Amino acid sequence: MSPPILSLALPSATGRVLSIQSHTVQGYVGNKSAVFPLQLLGYDVDPINSVHFSNHTGYPTFKGQVLNGEQLWDLIEGLEENELLYYTHLLTGYIGSVSFLNTVLKVVDKLRSANPKLIYVCDPVMGDEGKLYVPQELVSVYREKVVPVASMLTPNQFEAEQLTGLRIQSERDGREACNILHAAGPARVVITSINMKGKLLLIGSHQKNEGQAPEQFKIVIPMIPAYFTGTGDLTTALLLGWSNKYPEHLDLAAELAVSSLQAVLHRTMNDYISAGHDPKSSSLEIRLIQSQDEIRNPQVKLKAEKYD
Repeated sequence: MSPPILSLALPSATGRVLSIQSHTVQGYVGNKSAVFPLQLLGYDVDPINSVHFSNHTGYPTFKGQVLNGEQLWDLIEGLEENELLYYTHLLTGYIGSVSFLNTVLKVVDKLRSANPKLIYVCDPVMGDEGKLYVPQELVSVYREKVVPVASMLTPNQFEAEQLTGLRIQSERDGREACNILHAAGPARVVITSINMKGKLLLIGSHQKNEGQAPEQFKIVIPMIPAYFTGTGDLTTALLLGWSNKYPEHLDLAAELAVSSLQAVLHRTMNDYISAGHDPKSSSLEIRLIQSQDEIRNPQVKLKAEKYD
């Protein structure tokens, strides 16, 4: 008789996450930025690497392999054939092709057939600062097919504009974008970064019951004069981790996630300065391993302000 799979027989109190994202040998983006923090918060995490690159694509060169939709489905079938396909959460990040994204939609259906209560946390990675870095045709697939099946959505300002068709120029616009996305599907929406008049805002929205006005809040985030890689992947992972621990308090979950993120970024910037590098001169690889205490037990310094 085969031994039991303990992550299924004796599951962690927090949950079991399937994370489909990119992977780099060196550095912390995609799954490398998401898996470890979730494990620190008590989750069993099974990663599927949508790409396997030597390093992130911001370097002068990169080498590696890209997983296609058929290969993704092979992995899912292998899990299913061995009765390993029970997950409490699905997490997705950067996806580079329509065919792969359509296969992810099949994965959502398959996972929900095993667990109808599956929570799907989607970071709809499409672009930033007015520029798409995925094919244009992905936008309509996200808007028409992915958003309706997501439980939580974590777009940045540009991605929220792409998904809603609404230009976000004020806090009111940000809140309205959340309302549009709620109407399309997800009960929780966090626009993770809105650049407004020199301020950086996170706007969160939780529609606890269909037809009910959502509870909405903002967190004003101090801007750090540097550019970091992997921050969006880390933010979404932390939002998943903390929102599951505090399912009725998305504002508290966001406070904890933002506080951890800020601690990681400050440590990263200070370490680069200690090494004699000007942090404004290039994108910085986050110091994830060195920041594990701040991930497990963040000190909340940035508080959510609820909207009336």
